[in-house]
Amino acid sequence: MSGLTRAAVVGCGVAGMGAAIALARRGVEVTLFETFDTPRPLGSGLLLQPTGLAALDRLGLGDEARATGARIERLEGHDAQGRLVLRTLYRNWRPDAYGLGIHRARLFQILFDALAPAGIDLRVGVTIEDVLTPARPVLVDASGAEHGPYDLAVIADGSASRLRSKLRPKAKAPVNPWGAVWGNLPDPGGDFAGVLAQVYDRAEVMIGVLPIGLGPLPGAPPQVSLFWSLPSTDAPRFGACDFDAWRARVRRLWPEAGALVEGFAGAADLAPAIYRDVSVGAWNVGATILIGDAAHGTSPQLGQGANLGLVDAVELADRLAPATGAVAVSLAGYQAARRRHTAIYQLASRLLTPLFQSRGRFWSAVRDWVFTPLSLLPGLRRLGAGMLTGVLRLGPWPKDLRP
Repeated sequence: MSGLTRAAVVGCGVAGMGAAIALARRGVEVTLFETFDTPRPLGSGLLLQPTGLAALDRLGLGDEARATGARIERLEGHDAQGRLVLRTLYRNWRPDAYGLGIHRARLFQILFDALAPAGIDLRVGVTIEDVLTPARPVLVDASGAEHGPYDLAVIADGSASRLRSKLRPKAKAPVNPWGAVWGNLPDPGGDFAGVLAQVYDRAEVMIGVLPIGLGPLPGAPPQVSLFWSLPSTDAPRFGACDFDAWRARVRRLWPEAGALVEGFAGAADLAPAIYRDVSVGAWNVGATILIGDAAHGTSPQLGQGANLGLVDAVELADRLAPATGAVAVSLAGYQAARRRHTAIYQLASRLLTPLFQSRGRFWSAVRDWVFTPLSLLPGLRRLGAGMLTGVLRLGPWPKDLRP
């Protein structure tokens, strides 16, 4: 098999749509499969880092994202007594650097609206259940119908991927012990502008507020996403909690956020989020490859999921679309290059999770001992900023993707 003319993408999320657009703009005939009859975003808000913004710029969509999102200048965290735990400024990496908080629905729509102009064949209401002959992929849907063969199949169906175990039976994707609930609220006065702010009560509670710019409805004021960490087993039951008691607890821990959460009518205004720690070994089997959270999902401690997925998508098209040789060989080289980036953030997320989400005093004490100097010492400030921005990579960045 040689060359790449026809590709299938499974999953209409950030990584899947990004890959579909990037491949189509390289002249590849792309079919995008999505389970839902009406594709929709999952989640509340997210933080685009310089890496994710660089990938969106390559897709020609960066300016649209900037027009709707909220510029973030720093990450700052305090304990419940108001003591500084960490402060990381984007300008410590580069003077003009910043992050972009954005409503997931807005980012979804920006990507979704680019599908048709790129000539992508979107097939909704189709659940892909299996991949036959991964070297020359044929996709099988829930009705038993076959689609293909394709020169390339990109599996981007998220951290709970149904296809990952078909391709990699020994893959592991356990649910992370800690999850969160998320909800969006208006912030017309910009009280939380410019900063991803967090408050910690040891490591058992983490409250965060992220400015995300405009909401999905026309004329809506600027919004923020508020998240509250909790054990994953408790997240689905949050809707049945004593909501007044929860709001009172938020007020005690963080009065400013306490005033904000008065805008929630009830627990149903916050949606649970469950995360998985994904480990698959090689991402590809033949000409079939996992990308995004399906390949390397982690806890959200570093907020890199969407960014890694977008870079996955653009770098995949850059490496494969011009190729005239075997797709499987190109995929092996692609994965080797990408893992010099993704592996750093997978490892860092695993190491950081207990410092911010765990029971008892030990790990929170370690966190405070480590991160306060990281916030204050010049050399460590730059390292912390490099980690936050998502730019750490073993080896050089591809020229056209360099943040």
